[in-house]
Formats: sequence, C-alpha cells, structure tokens
Amino acid sequence: MIHRKSARDLDRMAAAGAIVAETLGLLAETARPGMSTLDLDQIAERHIRAAGGVPTFKGYRGFPGSICASPNTMIVHGIPSDEIVLVEGDILSVDVGVTRQGFVGDSAVTIAIGEVPERTRELLRTCQASLQAAVEACHVGGRLGDIGAAVQGVVETAGFAVVRDLVGHGVGRSMHEDPQVKNYGEAGTGPELKAGMTLAIEPMITDGAYEIHIDDDGWSIFTVDDSLAAHFEHTVAITEEGPRVLTLAHGDSIVNRPI
Repeated sequence: MIHRKSARDLDRMAAAGAIVAETLGLLAETARPGMSTLDLDQIAERHIRAAGGVPTFKGYRGFPGSICASPNTMIVHGIPSDEIVLVEGDILSVDVGVTRQGFVGDSAVTIAIGEVPERTRELLRTCQASLQAAVEACHVGGRLGDIGAAVQGVVETAGFAVVRDLVGHGVGRSMHEDPQVKNYGEAGTGPELKAGMTLAIEPMITDGAYEIHIDDDGWSIFTVDDSLAAHFEHTVAITEEGPRVLTLAHGDSIVNRPI
C-alpha cells in the first residue's frame, strides 16, 4: 500500500531531511585521506543526535552503523570500519537516514576524496544529473515509470550502466514503504503519481556492468566486474505545486552541488 502524506507530515519529513542534508554536507567537507569510514560514522552520529534526530540505519535489521559508507567498487550498504581508510583518489558513497518526530529523511551522495580522474568525476556528475532528471519527472498525474526512464536516459546516454537489482522506495514513517522505485523502465507505465506520495529516489550506476555481488557480510554490495560505482539520493514529495525535495539543509534551495 502506498501511504500518502499530509502537508504537516511533509513538513516533519523535511525537518528530518534537513538534518540528513546537513550531515552529508559535514561529511563531504570532512572526508579526507587518512580518515576511516568509522571516523565518518562517529562524526555523523554525533551531529544527528545533537540536531535532535536519531540515526535511522543504526540497528535496522542488525546494521551496526549510523551511515552506509561504500568506497569505490562497493555500490551501497558499506559497514563503517576502522579498517577502511580513505586514500587520495577514492570515491565514497555515503547514505544517511534520520528519524525525527516519527518521520524519516533519506539521502545519499558520492564524494571524491582529493583528486580523481576526469572519467570518475563524469561518473559522479552523471549520477547526480540522473537524480535531477528523476526529480523533475515527479509530477501529479505522471507515472512511476517516468522516474526510472528519466534516470536510465541520462545514464545510458553518457555511456554508464544503471544497476538493475537495487531500487529506490517509498519512505515516511518507515524507512522502506511502497512503492519500489526502479532506476530504469518505460515512461508512462506503473502507478500514477499522486499528491502526498513520498519517494526515496536513488540512482546507482557503474562504469561497467550493472550486475552486482553481495559480500559475505550480508550487507556490502559490489559491482561484479570491479568497476567504480556512484550513488546519489533524495527524498522527494509529489505535490500539486510540483516536486518538493525534502532532503535539503535549512534555507537551502540547491539540490545539486558542483562536483
């Protein structure tokens, strides 16, 4: 069942989402060679709790971290660890969820650690651009397939691949609600987009094959061919006035930052 939210619900989700955005901004500014992903996890948890939120991921189905931190060929669900130390030229996908007043905000970015090759930077820019295209497809009367088609069009035109086995999702009082939000598909298909729907839209793309491999830890998901992967995500509300991005910092109207 797809749960539609009231205007008050959306404001509460935006409050949670603001903490998410601030946390991601802090991590993007802080991450540097020599830091471990556990260092970043601890920074994130302190900030989330100080801002009045709770890390949604921590303890979810046994997940031990407050964030997911996934370097290089790891697509998503990386467990923060003091054994994973960042080096110059890495990329790191960071996914953050925050619960506040009973509602969840969920967003992700992929960060370049120092200087990276232009092809890698283009991978990140393309993933970010595909998310922007997906947000712009979120209009009342549209179809869920419009979102996936928007992502796929941007990504494949640029010569990258869309991961097929991982999807976005509805979000609200729970981190995962209906519907699933694919990052590929045919425009004009799927459920109708209606006011009050809230979706975590999260393109996951690779510079190679789209098939995945799940690690023995049961969480970490890698590209099957060891190609680099990028992941960007926003929580978006469908409203009569157009798409409303719920994971922006207070006072911020900018969805995408320069890469």
